[in-house]
Amino acid sequence: MSTGTANTFAVHTRESAPDASKPVLEQVEQAFGFIPNMIGVLAESPLAVAAYATVNGLLEEKSALSPQEQQVAILAISRENGCNYCVSAHAKVAGMKNVPADVVQALQEGRDPEDAKLAALSRTARLLVEKRGWIEENAQNAFFDAGYEKAHLLDLIVLAALKTISNYSNHIAQTELDQEFS
Repeated sequence: MSTGTANTFAVHTRESAPDASKPVLEQVEQAFGFIPNMIGVLAESPLAVAAYATVNGLLEEKSALSPQEQQVAILAISRENGCNYCVSAHAKVAGMKNVPADVVQALQEGRDPEDAKLAALSRTARLLVEKRGWIEENAQNAFFDAGYEKAHLLDLIVLAALKTISNYSNHIAQTELDQEFS
């Protein structure tokens, strides 16, 4: 059941979401203590909300990138995609994952962190989006020279896919930032 006009998206709760989306909303609420507005928007499509939750869970379980590195990449990608919702939300999440405040601030402002390895990660994440995956060999080598491996680069692509789901959904829905993330 779709609610709202063509350009207005509902922010679903467990009660208003399609039945097939409800299990994901329950899992998210258990994990975070609330259902972020972005997840409520994605719940309109059981496929979209399940895809986001599944890929996010796989990244947490299997990524060669640390939780801190994942947040650095997520912030860089979301900033490059112009998603204010995700930049704000992940600035909060990054703090919870022990990403230093100066690193978070640099990424929010579109700058590279001072840490050379994290700077290489954020540059590569931005290039991945900007160049649509066509990262030149010298840029890839800079990423590898910073201490990353091919698995890290492939995981970065998965992060970009995850952020494409959320960034683009937030653009279309004009998702309002949750109080918990402000």
